[in-house]
Amino acid sequence: MMSAAGDTVHVLPVVNALKRHRPSAHITWVLQPGPATLVRGHRSIDEILLFERSRGWRAFADVRRALASKTFDLVINLQVYLKAGVITALARAPVKLGFDRARARDLNWLITTHRIPARAPQHVQDQYFEFLHYLGVPPEPVVWDIGPWPDERAWQREFFLSFERPVVPIVVATSKPEKDWLPERWAEVVDALWHDFGLEPVLVGGQSPRELHARAVINERARHRPRSALGSGLRRLLAIIDGSALMLSPDTGPLHMAVAIDRPVVSLMGYTNPKRSGPY
Repeated sequence: MMSAAGDTVHVLPVVNALKRHRPSAHITWVLQPGPATLVRGHRSIDEILLFERSRGWRAFADVRRALASKTFDLVINLQVYLKAGVITALARAPVKLGFDRARARDLNWLITTHRIPARAPQHVQDQYFEFLHYLGVPPEPVVWDIGPWPDERAWQREFFLSFERPVVPIVVATSKPEKDWLPERWAEVVDALWHDFGLEPVLVGGQSPRELHARAVINERARHRPRSALGSGLRRLLAIIDGSALMLSPDTGPLHMAVAIDRPVVSLMGYTNPKRSGPY
């Protein structure tokens, strides 16, 4: 699974279930650098091989070299696109499990040796659990165990010391512009949180041009200027969500991080299907 933070969160219960079923299993995860920061050091992950998408085709050569000395009993291809198919083909294993022909794209189904049965669309978390069912591994209890880690608690306590009200992180943008909400409307929400509900809004996310633009518009339009924690990184963002009363988010990774640590979250869904990618 070489995708973004949200899918990384959805894979964790699969990894935990596999480790719970076979504690001696050695689990290697091929993952992009950004999401890797979220799960590096996780108790169920023995090894992470980085897929540096920014390197283009050289990224595949890098992974090929990393896989050259390794042999696996099982490869699970949780993605349906060409890049995952190429990595699946490079990995040496007698069993390569992937999606059925109807769901696999880019001829991915030709690369796998075994495929889960076709079925109707469902939430992406349950879709990944189909792989566990095929392998005879119970997914329950559904456990993410994503943190915050003990050594992150000191930073979390220091962050919240300056707040006198319950905190509400607002995810101001996503990886796709069409998923974003208009920043001037976020400005109205900021004022409502502060003046009507007695809550402290905090802007969270990365520092992309769209996120910085959204912050500028919100600061210009809102009567109450919210605090900004943009660019805090995924691990510190998790600590912020964990200590907050509520989170507001479009369809993006932090939404699923909030679910994983059992924090209340309100999700704004635009063109995406909440039955597939809404809060689980």
